[in-house]
Amino acid sequence: MRQIGFEPLSSGGMAAAATEVAPGVHRLGNWFVNFYLLEEERRLTLVDAGLPRLRGQLEAALAERGRSIRDVEAVILTHAHSDHIGFAGSLQKEGFPVHVHEADAEMARMGKVGERERSLLPYLRNRAAWKLLASGARGGLPQKVAEVRTFADGDVLDVPGRPRVVHAPGHSHGCVAFHLPDRGALLVGDVLCTYNPLTGRRGPQIMAGAFNASSAQALQSLGALEPLEAAVTLFGHGDPWRDTPAAAVARAREAGPS
Repeated sequence: MRQIGFEPLSSGGMAAAATEVAPGVHRLGNWFVNFYLLEEERRLTLVDAGLPRLRGQLEAALAERGRSIRDVEAVILTHAHSDHIGFAGSLQKEGFPVHVHEADAEMARMGKVGERERSLLPYLRNRAAWKLLASGARGGLPQKVAEVRTFADGDVLDVPGRPRVVHAPGHSHGCVAFHLPDRGALLVGDVLCTYNPLTGRRGPQIMAGAFNASSAQALQSLGALEPLEAAVTLFGHGDPWRDTPAAAVARAREAGPS
């Protein structure tokens, strides 16, 4: 797949290449968090907004192609946790519409942390957790998104790429995936991951309990992804999965909660 940005830095760097991982779907981010750009002709949709300081990566990748941030028509969020809101607040202040599931709208507007079923403390025995905390501190503080537009399960969003919303709560109450059947892509946000930021475990799994409202609900919600068709599944954390969504769900159920 072609790259539209610049060459990646080391795993600890704040910038990486923007890589086309499905037709018109470009992956950006750093070693632990991904966000995506959907391209439809010259129209663009941003899926999630990473960490605040990653805005520069997006702008540099666009400039490499003779584009600018003004070519982005909408920001759509898989959920309203801070590492996915990122620089969405600053974009909203500049007039960009930001869309989120209705169940996460208040979290986005108020900058709330959200419900967590477990404490973070037990995970601090893991090197991965400390690396995450350090990277988050370097990434900057996300801003509230004062005004959001809401969507619901099953909606086909009127934005470039026209993704269909698949509500899969558990990580947050408004956690969703975006299905792009015409591109063979499924963007699952944190419904699943292939890198667990708190344990360092790799492979399809739900997020760690300290980041979930309910791990039991997160596992149950995987049933919404199971029948979907996609050549590639894309995550908020971890590398793409190029087997079926059903195979990723099976692996996640086998892995269980963490």
